Amino acid sequence: MKQSSLIIGRQPLVEAIRSGRAIDKILLQRNTAGEAIVEIRQLARENNIPVQVVPVEKLNSLTRANHQGVLAFAGLVQYLDLQQVIDHVVAQGQTPLFVMLDGVTDVRNIGAIARTALCCGAQALIIPDKGTGALNEEAMKSSAGALERINICRVNSLLKAVDSLHLNGIQVFTSEMKATKKVFDLPLSEPCCIVMGSEDKGVQPYIHKAADLHFSIPMAGDFDSLNVSVAAGIILYEAIKHRLGTSQ
Repeated sequence: MKQSSLIIGRQPLVEAIRSGRAIDKILLQRNTAGEAIVEIRQLARENNIPVQVVPVEKLNSLTRANHQGVLAFAGLVQYLDLQQVIDHVVAQGQTPLFVMLDGVTDVRNIGAIARTALCCGAQALIIPDKGTGALNEEAMKSSAGALERINICRVNSLLKAVDSLHLNGIQVFTSEMKATKKVFDLPLSEPCCIVMGSEDKGVQPYIHKAADLHFSIPMAGDFDSLNVSVAAGIILYEAIKHRLGTSQ
């Protein structure tokens, strides 16, 4: 498996981003300045790369090299543009089935969701640039290689991503414990995106409000807690049943 690595220094980072290399996060020394720093910030915005401003001690703890106030963590996966992925999926004659992660921080859950998504025919995983667990070695291991095979779209705003999905005719579904519509009643054979929220807070209110349909997963008794990766598995298996024509 590929190992993550540090990119050290201003020009090496600029060249890495311009070459299309995947970058998980950039660390900038507090109060650092210069033309290269301006360019790095601009490239980070254009490529949805998170930037964190840190004290110099943080950078010094990570490397003894002359970092010039800049360090970055090279990514293990290649992030793709959401619109380009949508265009590619449609051009291949496939019906979009995407999964969006909202606040899922456990990397093992992320890996497990990616694994199930790939097995159930989902073409893409949509993640925010902040607030979701890093796609590190543990996530890669949990995914059994799925994170290297499924399209991963990192966006700077989940709400804007929902808007893009809607503009492309892709419905957005979120779960809600009290929703009357059940998961098996969803039009999962149509272009759609399933939003999986954190186990403690669920989907953020503004994403929930922007969704097209809300649904619940029926459960026996009064025990209403499912691990997020297990819930994703139930939903995605229902999707593949619908798409294979065996939903009844």
